[in-house]
Amino acid sequence: MTYAKTVRIQSAVIELLPALRNFARRFCKQEGDVEDLVQDTVVKALGNLDKFQEGTRLKSWLFTIMRNTFATRYVVAKRTVLGLDDLTAMAPSQPASQEWVMRGREFEIAFSTLPNCYHDAAQMILQEGSSYEEAATRCGCKVGTVKGRVNRARAHLASSMGDIVSAAAHI
Repeated sequence: MTYAKTVRIQSAVIELLPALRNFARRFCKQEGDVEDLVQDTVVKALGNLDKFQEGTRLKSWLFTIMRNTFATRYVVAKRTVLGLDDLTAMAPSQPASQEWVMRGREFEIAFSTLPNCYHDAAQMILQEGSSYEEAATRCGCKVGTVKGRVNRARAHLASSMGDIVSAAAHI
């Protein structure tokens, strides 16, 4: 296909855009969908200009491309279940079990029975997420002292909650 012929057909396609929009409204209700269908039709037509036969009606050829594009979209949309991904993402991966609720209560009780010197250090490090250096500054002691208190607090928590192996490892 010659360059002049290609430019002439492209100009004719541009002139037919209002007719393509009107025809697309038969298939789509939303204006955005109409524009998408027209755009897809024009892109396919321009990509396949070499298949257009001289002497046939360009408008009919474009309408056929549009109808086939819509039909393909419709078939694909029927196979696609909308919203399934959103529902899957909202479902909990594993429901909370009663055992974890009970273990949480056991931890709260064990934490409340910690001696005061261990309680403050453990709260700053384990619950608040403070650094050892920051906890040492707040407690007015050395970093090693805070580390020792947290280690003894962990051992106390483990033994209070019945974890004999972890408690023995901290001794």
